[in-house]
Amino acid sequence: MILMVLQSCGQPEPSSAAKNTSVAPDPSAKLEVAQIDSSELWSVTELTGRFDPAKHDDFALIKAQHTSKPNIYMRKQAYDAFARMFDAAKKEGITLVIISATRNFDYQKGIWEKKWQREKYKGWKDVDKVKDILTYSSMPGTSRHHWGTDVDFNSVDPGYFASGDGKKLYDWLVKHAVEYGFSQTYTNKNAGRTGYEEEKWHWSYMPLAGPMLTAYNRTVKYEDLNGFHGCEQAAVLEVFDVYVNGIDHALK
Repeated sequence: MILMVLQSCGQPEPSSAAKNTSVAPDPSAKLEVAQIDSSELWSVTELTGRFDPAKHDDFALIKAQHTSKPNIYMRKQAYDAFARMFDAAKKEGITLVIISATRNFDYQKGIWEKKWQREKYKGWKDVDKVKDILTYSSMPGTSRHHWGTDVDFNSVDPGYFASGDGKKLYDWLVKHAVEYGFSQTYTNKNAGRTGYEEEKWHWSYMPLAGPMLTAYNRTVKYEDLNGFHGCEQAAVLEVFDVYVNGIDHALK
């Protein structure tokens, strides 16, 4: 049964641990994954990040050699695939550094609320604030980072990937990441992709993220997005269609 959390927008909901007792899809069996009723694998609570990954059986602590931050987590299946990709890249002189991985609702809310208080937004309408923050940052409850499948590599400065080590790293990922199940989610928008601007640092483990997006689309409703400033603008701006699903067309 899917747990539906109904609460008025703007009223904080306490975080709760989501117990996932389902067996995760096997990354080597993509045809089988496509046939799973993914809406039954993950609850709304889990899909919107209202849990603690440190207390979730499906998550693993990322080792210090793989990250620049302490105490961050990924889903075990995604992390195992990353570790293989890390070793392969290392052999070619490229070091993949995870600078962000799982971010639960509370963590994402912290990012969102900090940006909401920016001095430049004084006098702005709420809808315009939200649109501006959504250039790069997701609303709490809508981030792919909630799922434990998505990671940011090395830098969130677009210029880093334009030359030198950053370009070498990005070119390697474009060529090889798919061999380990990872794809760049937010690609160039010239082809008509909507939502966030291009993020060359953001890569998603698609054997899990694909069915999790399907589950999200089937089960999460706008009333599930609550407890943060501007949440009432989610439906106005159609964040599910424009942002949650605003990924590279080849990944849909």
